[in-house]
Amino acid sequence: MTALTQTTPKYWYFEDFAQGMEINLGQRHVTEAEIIAFATDFDPQPFHVDHAAAEKTIFKGVIASGWHTCSMMMRLVVDNLLKHSSSMGSPGLDSIRWLLPVRAGDTLSLTYFVKEVRPSTSKPDRGIVVSVWQVSNQHGQLVTTVEGMGMFGRRPGAEAVHA
Repeated sequence: MTALTQTTPKYWYFEDFAQGMEINLGQRHVTEAEIIAFATDFDPQPFHVDHAAAEKTIFKGVIASGWHTCSMMMRLVVDNLLKHSSSMGSPGLDSIRWLLPVRAGDTLSLTYFVKEVRPSTSKPDRGIVVSVWQVSNQHGQLVTTVEGMGMFGRRPGAEAVHA
Protein backbone atom coordinates (compact mmCIF):
# COMPACT_ATOMS: atom_id res chain seq x y z
CA MET A 1 0.00 0.00 0.00
CA THR A 2 1.05 3.55 -0.68
CA ALA A 3 0.56 5.75 2.39
CA LEU A 4 0.17 9.46 1.79
CA THR A 5 -0.45 12.29 4.20
CA GLN A 6 -2.48 15.03 2.59
CA THR A 7 -0.84 18.15 4.05
CA THR A 8 -0.34 20.34 1.02
CA PRO A 9 -3.10 20.79 -1.51
CA LYS A 10 -2.75 18.65 -4.58
CA TYR A 11 -5.51 18.57 -7.17
CA TRP A 12 -6.83 15.02 -7.46
CA TYR A 13 -8.27 13.61 -10.67
CA PHE A 14 -9.63 10.11 -11.16
CA GLU A 15 -6.25 9.00 -12.57
CA ASP A 16 -4.49 9.94 -9.32
CA PHE A 17 -6.19 7.19 -7.33
CA ALA A 18 -4.87 3.62 -7.30
CA GLN A 19 -6.17 0.47 -5.66
CA GLY A 20 -4.39 -0.05 -2.33
CA MET A 21 -3.61 3.64 -1.85
CA GLU A 22 -3.90 4.89 1.72
CA ILE A 23 -4.38 8.63 2.32
CA ASN A 24 -4.18 10.11 5.83
CA LEU A 25 -6.66 12.97 6.00
CA GLY A 26 -5.91 14.56 9.33
CA GLN A 27 -7.32 14.77 12.82
CA ARG A 28 -10.15 16.38 14.71
CA HIS A 29 -10.49 16.92 18.45
CA VAL A 30 -14.01 16.29 19.83
CA THR A 31 -15.54 18.55 22.48
CA GLU A 32 -18.49 17.96 24.75
CA ALA A 33 -20.12 21.19 23.61
CA GLU A 34 -20.18 20.06 19.98
CA ILE A 35 -21.41 16.56 20.91
CA ILE A 36 -24.37 18.01 22.78
CA ALA A 37 -25.07 20.74 20.20
CA PHE A 38 -25.12 18.30 17.29
CA ALA A 39 -27.27 15.78 19.15
CA THR A 40 -29.68 18.44 20.40
CA ASP A 41 -30.36 19.44 16.80
CA PHE A 42 -30.23 16.07 15.04
CA ASP A 43 -30.16 13.04 17.38
CA PRO A 44 -31.48 13.98 20.85
CA GLN A 45 -31.26 10.55 22.42
CA PRO A 46 -30.56 10.77 26.18
CA PHE A 47 -27.05 9.29 25.94
CA HIS A 48 -26.07 12.12 23.58
CA VAL A 49 -27.56 15.10 25.45
CA ASP A 50 -28.24 14.32 29.13
CA HIS A 51 -25.40 13.56 31.58
CA ALA A 52 -27.59 11.95 34.26
CA ALA A 53 -29.46 9.77 31.78
CA ALA A 54 -26.26 8.85 29.93
CA GLU A 55 -24.65 7.62 33.16
CA LYS A 56 -27.43 5.02 33.47
CA THR A 57 -26.85 3.57 29.98
CA ILE A 58 -24.39 0.97 28.73
CA PHE A 59 -22.17 3.90 27.70
CA LYS A 60 -21.81 5.28 31.27
CA GLY A 61 -21.62 8.83 29.94
CA VAL A 62 -22.40 11.17 27.07
CA ILE A 63 -21.21 9.95 23.66
CA ALA A 64 -21.28 11.48 20.20
CA SER A 65 -24.05 10.51 17.83
CA GLY A 66 -22.82 8.17 15.11
CA TRP A 67 -24.16 10.73 12.64
CA HIS A 68 -22.00 13.38 14.29
CA THR A 69 -18.97 11.13 13.90
CA CYS A 70 -19.82 10.69 10.22
CA SER A 71 -20.19 14.46 9.85
CA MET A 72 -16.76 15.02 11.40
CA MET A 73 -15.34 12.40 9.03
CA MET A 74 -16.96 14.12 6.07
CA ARG A 75 -15.45 17.46 7.09
CA LEU A 76 -11.95 15.94 7.13
CA VAL A 77 -12.52 14.32 3.72
CA VAL A 78 -13.84 17.57 2.20
CA ASP A 79 -11.15 19.80 3.69
CA ASN A 80 -8.23 17.53 2.92
CA LEU A 81 -9.26 15.78 -0.31
CA LEU A 82 -12.54 16.61 -2.02
CA LYS A 83 -12.21 20.38 -2.21
CA HIS A 84 -8.86 19.77 -3.93
CA SER A 85 -10.30 17.35 -6.48
CA SER A 86 -12.50 16.84 -9.48
CA SER A 87 -15.16 15.29 -7.22
CA MET A 88 -18.56 14.91 -8.88
CA GLY A 89 -20.38 13.66 -5.78
CA SER A 90 -21.24 10.15 -4.69
CA PRO A 91 -23.78 7.59 -5.85
CA GLY A 92 -23.97 6.31 -2.27
CA LEU A 93 -22.59 4.37 0.65
CA ASP A 94 -22.59 0.63 1.15
CA SER A 95 -21.96 0.52 4.89
CA ILE A 96 -21.40 2.53 8.03
CA ARG A 97 -20.19 0.84 11.21
CA TRP A 98 -20.03 2.51 14.61
CA LEU A 99 -17.61 0.23 16.44
CA LEU A 100 -16.79 2.19 19.61
CA PRO A 101 -18.30 5.28 21.23
CA VAL A 102 -16.74 8.66 20.54
CA ARG A 103 -16.43 10.80 23.67
CA ALA A 104 -15.50 14.36 24.56
CA GLY A 105 -11.72 14.68 24.59
CA ASP A 106 -11.16 12.12 21.84
CA THR A 107 -8.93 13.02 18.92
CA LEU A 108 -10.06 11.28 15.75
CA SER A 109 -7.72 10.41 12.86
CA LEU A 110 -9.08 9.52 9.43
CA THR A 111 -7.49 7.26 6.84
CA TYR A 112 -8.98 6.95 3.34
CA PHE A 113 -8.26 3.56 1.75
CA VAL A 114 -8.77 3.14 -1.99
CA LYS A 115 -10.43 -0.24 -2.47
CA GLU A 116 -11.19 -0.11 -6.19
CA VAL A 117 -10.79 2.29 -9.10
CA ARG A 118 -12.79 1.89 -12.30
CA PRO A 119 -13.50 4.17 -15.23
CA SER A 120 -17.15 4.73 -16.05
CA THR A 121 -18.32 2.54 -18.93
CA SER A 122 -21.10 4.95 -19.90
CA LYS A 123 -19.55 8.39 -19.20
CA PRO A 124 -15.93 8.69 -20.37
CA ASP A 125 -15.38 11.98 -18.50
CA ARG A 126 -15.39 10.28 -15.07
CA GLY A 127 -14.56 7.27 -12.98
CA ILE A 128 -15.60 5.65 -9.71
CA VAL A 129 -13.36 5.34 -6.66
CA VAL A 130 -14.58 2.81 -4.09
CA SER A 131 -13.13 3.71 -0.71
CA VAL A 132 -13.17 2.74 2.94
CA TRP A 133 -12.83 5.53 5.49
CA GLN A 134 -11.50 4.46 8.86
CA VAL A 135 -11.51 6.66 11.93
CA SER A 136 -9.42 5.81 14.98
CA ASN A 137 -9.25 7.53 18.34
CA GLN A 138 -6.08 8.72 20.08
CA HIS A 139 -5.55 5.19 21.46
CA GLY A 140 -5.41 3.72 17.94
CA GLN A 141 -8.81 2.06 18.39
CA LEU A 142 -10.99 1.89 15.30
CA VAL A 143 -14.24 3.72 16.11
CA THR A 144 -16.05 4.09 12.77
CA THR A 145 -15.82 2.78 9.21
CA VAL A 146 -17.63 3.96 6.11
CA GLU A 147 -17.52 2.20 2.75
CA GLY A 148 -18.78 3.98 -0.31
CA MET A 149 -17.91 5.39 -3.65
CA GLY A 150 -17.14 8.71 -5.20
CA MET A 151 -17.23 9.96 -8.76
CA PHE A 152 -14.18 11.89 -9.93
CA GLY A 153 -13.63 13.69 -13.19
CA ARG A 154 -10.91 12.48 -15.52
CA ARG A 155 -7.84 14.60 -16.09
CA PRO A 156 -8.52 16.86 -19.10
CA GLY A 157 -7.69 14.89 -22.23
CA ALA A 158 -7.55 11.56 -20.36
CA GLU A 159 -11.02 10.45 -21.47
CA ALA A 160 -9.94 10.69 -25.10
CA VAL A 161 -6.92 8.48 -24.42
CA HIS A 162 -8.97 5.83 -22.57
CA ALA A 163 -12.17 5.92 -24.66
